[in-house]
Amino acid sequence: MERSKFLRNFVAGGGLLFTAPLILSSCGKEEMGDVNDNDNEGNNNNNSGSGNETVIDLNGSAYNSLKSVGGFAYSGNIIIIRTGDAQYIAMSKLCTHDSCTVSWNNAASQIICPCHGSKFDSNGGVLTGPATAALKKYMVTVSGSTLKIS
Repeated sequence: MERSKFLRNFVAGGGLLFTAPLILSSCGKEEMGDVNDNDNEGNNNNNSGSGNETVIDLNGSAYNSLKSVGGFAYSGNIIIIRTGDAQYIAMSKLCTHDSCTVSWNNAASQIICPCHGSKFDSNGGVLTGPATAALKKYMVTVSGSTLKIS
């Protein structure tokens, strides 16, 4: 083999070895977010609380949808849903099947995964698969216009 051909192949192969991990890691699932870094969706339990606390100011424009019953919003990897006058629920926004972001369907009182059709009840329990594990649920404390999620 000619020296120039060998060097060209060596450089091309070496470049592939260095870029493959970057390419493959960019194809992974959405990383767990900034709010609850200790969340472990892999344990798939429905226990409330994680040791971390998230504080939501309901007067913030990002949470305008929570001003009416049936509205929902996201904070990090949490979906917050207003279910009553001063009642809110919070759970992981990541579907336990494939980590897609779920949304709230107020008319059906269900949490829906748009990727593969999984449906969850308002406690995070699985109604329809392919998901087989419940969404992680968090405790919500209301104090005036502030929500504390833990």
